[in-house]
Amino acid sequence: MLTKILLFAVVFFGVFYLINLSYPFLETLMDRWQRKRLDKITPKLNSMFLDITLNKLLLIDVLSPIISGLLGFFITYNIWVAAAAAAAGLAIPIFVVKRLEALRRQKFASQLVDGLMILSSSLKAGLSLLQSFEELAQEMPNPISQEFGLVIRQMQMGVSLEEAMTKLKKRMRLDELDMVVTAMLVARETGGDLTQTFSRVIYTIQERNKLIGRVQALCVQANMQGIIMSILPILFGIFVYKVNPGFFDVFIKDNFGRGLMGYAIVSEILGIIFIRKLSRVDI
Repeated sequence: MLTKILLFAVVFFGVFYLINLSYPFLETLMDRWQRKRLDKITPKLNSMFLDITLNKLLLIDVLSPIISGLLGFFITYNIWVAAAAAAAGLAIPIFVVKRLEALRRQKFASQLVDGLMILSSSLKAGLSLLQSFEELAQEMPNPISQEFGLVIRQMQMGVSLEEAMTKLKKRMRLDELDMVVTAMLVARETGGDLTQTFSRVIYTIQERNKLIGRVQALCVQANMQGIIMSILPILFGIFVYKVNPGFFDVFIKDNFGRGLMGYAIVSEILGIIFIRKLSRVDI
């Protein structure tokens, strides 16, 4: 008994000493990894005009895997599921930021035609391009007012129109905006009428949106068929297991059966991927 106690004490203090010895290195490594993650998230938040302090970002990034792991454990009471949930929790902040960025980009795209109409009307009324931008920023809601407000501030600080619009195009990454910026810069260099340019771009964007809507309507049936065909094997397997639990014993206990089960799972995943790829049309 005394030997076991001494052995336990030696192991305990040995592990404690090793952890204490390696703590500065682990702390530095963790800090670098945390900084890299925050350096990826912070510029995107700044580009979306979201003012979140570094301490709050750090707190969210730390609590996300902890909360995910605890939820996974209390739901399943399985330590491996909890570990997987905690690992998935690391990706939650990045996923949320990307989703917010995508939603903001979609909202900007839906406001672009109305914004171009305001620019065209302002130019026809005799205002300069900078004054037209100011009218757009005052009349339109976010995010288009924020983006053009930033363009106005950049131009007032001496940045050229070409550079300010190129930065806007890089921030939003939209085909429609790329078309607008290119047409605007070409018209200014060649001395073209910006009002006519905006009218043509508005018509082009509207026709493109109509075409995209038609294509998406035609793809709805293919998407629904893909979803149904993907879910049917899973639902059928659950139904058979409920009716006859011993039916799947051959797929669990036998090596050949396990191989068939693995082949079926891989085929199901590949089928879902291929169906999603084939039912998606890029315009």
